[in-house]
Amino acid sequence: MSSESSSPNPHRPVAIVTGSGAPRVGNAVARALAARGYAIVVHAHTSLAAAQRTADELVAAGGEAIAVAAHLSDERAVADMVRRAHDHFGAIGALVNCAAIWESKKLEDVTADDVRRHFEVNTLATFLCCQQVGLVMVGQPSGGAIVNFGDWATARPYRDYAAYFPSKGAIPALTRTFAAELAFRNPRVRVNAIVPGPVMLPAALSAEERAAAVAGTLLKREGSPRNVADAVAFLLENDYITGVCLPVDGGRSTYGT
Repeated sequence: MSSESSSPNPHRPVAIVTGSGAPRVGNAVARALAARGYAIVVHAHTSLAAAQRTADELVAAGGEAIAVAAHLSDERAVADMVRRAHDHFGAIGALVNCAAIWESKKLEDVTADDVRRHFEVNTLATFLCCQQVGLVMVGQPSGGAIVNFGDWATARPYRDYAAYFPSKGAIPALTRTFAAELAFRNPRVRVNAIVPGPVMLPAALSAEERAAAVAGTLLKREGSPRNVADAVAFLLENDYITGVCLPVDGGRSTYGT
C-alpha cells in the first residue's frame, strides 16, 4: 500500500523511518524530515492505516512518501521493505530506527517470552534494519546515515521494566559495531544513536510519576518529540559524526535525584 507523487524526485534524499505510523516519536521524526525535504518511507507493523494517513498527508503537502508494513524481526520482511523502498525511490539515504516496545511488569512475573519479544523488536529488528539498509548504502557512492534509538535509563534503570532495559542497553554496542562495519566498506556510511529521556511520557503514567520524571531533569521540564526529531536531523546531516550516542534528555542522565 502506498501514497506517492507521480514520479520520485532523484534529488530528494530518502529516509526510512521505522515505527512511524502510530502518533508517537517516530511519526514526529517522519514529519520533521519530510519538512526538511526528505522523501519518507513510513513504516508500521500493526498501525498501517495510520502510516497510510501520514503518507497521504505528506504527499498532499507536496512531499513524497510511501507507507509500508513489515514485521522487523523477520529478516525476509525487512528485505522486502528495503527492496520496495529502493525500487520505488532508487536510493536510500537515511534510516531511522524508531520502532520499539516497552512493557511494564514486575520482575516476579517476567517470562522468557517477555524477554525474547523485547529483544526481537528492540534489538534484533534494529540489527536487521541496520544490516540490510546499511549494505544498500555501502553500494551507493553517496553512502548514507543511520540513527538508532536507545534509552537514557539503561544506565540507571528503574523498576518493573526488566525485559525492556536489556534490549535497549544493547543499542549503543550495536551502533558502534555498525559504524565500524559499514565504514570499513564505505567511509561515507555513518551510524549514530539518539538516547532520549522524558520526551513523550506514556499517557498511563500517574501525575506523581510524571512529576518525578520531570523533576529528575536538569531543565525541569518534559521534552517533546520535536527535540528528538531535531537531533535526528542533526545526526543525519552532519557528515563528520559517527559511532556516537547522543542523549536528548534534558540532563536526566547527568543529574541524579
